[in-house]
Amino acid sequence: MKIMIAGLGLIGGSAAKALRRAGFAPEGWDRPDVLKRAVETGVVAAPAGEPSGYDVVFVALPPDVAMDWMDQTAFREGAIVADFCGIKGAIERRIYSKPRSFRYVGCHPMTGREVSGLDNALETLFDGASMIMTHCPQTDEGAVHTLEWLYTAMGFGQIKHCTAAYHDDKIAYTSQLAHVVSNAYVKSAAADGFPGFTGGSFQDMTRIAGVDEEIWTRLYMLNLPAVTRELETLIEHLTPYLDALRAGDEEKLKALLREGRLRKEGLDRERKIL
Repeated sequence: MKIMIAGLGLIGGSAAKALRRAGFAPEGWDRPDVLKRAVETGVVAAPAGEPSGYDVVFVALPPDVAMDWMDQTAFREGAIVADFCGIKGAIERRIYSKPRSFRYVGCHPMTGREVSGLDNALETLFDGASMIMTHCPQTDEGAVHTLEWLYTAMGFGQIKHCTAAYHDDKIAYTSQLAHVVSNAYVKSAAADGFPGFTGGSFQDMTRIAGVDEEIWTRLYMLNLPAVTRELETLIEHLTPYLDALRAGDEEKLKALLREGRLRKEGLDRERKIL
């Protein structure tokens, strides 16, 4: 099986390393300097040739670049083409806007790091992580099964299947909103001069604040309704806390905190069941 990875940053580089560990020989495509380093360090077996020469092509590029590249590239008839982007609906609509000779499957590895680039890629990044695969009427089940086999070999702990719309709604809450909150949180003047005053909670809140604004702005714009809705909901939930604090209403604040604690305990139980 000939495998190509387009984009050798954190995710693409980690995918290449995981595939190499599993005994595959993926070939890579990226900027000349990145590709040279990937070959010299053994991240990929060789520079990729024409995409039409591969059975499976993983696309680990930013969403707009990924869409343009998949739209304009000639792939082998029946080849499996899977992207790793953090949004799925916009990409799916672009891919199926016209007939394709390849078999597209939208995928999203649910893991990452607060750093980026090939130098930060890890062969263990996907170990135990969840891979989301999206389905629509055009999705080829044979391609899905092949990818499931590859993802298991790469170390993923579970594979979740859903529609692109369901994925984008969930990701707006579990990932995109979290990055907005962390990014806004560090803008407080209280963040200055904090050494010695921080513990785990501060680290948890700020770990993902350093977003790449070029990439994340586009992710938000491509998932605009869902992200907007989640941020509006968060503001609605925060307002009663502010009202209780302004009023000095201890009982109201206690009730709000209790409500949040019980909700969190319910979510923890649900995760254990799943």
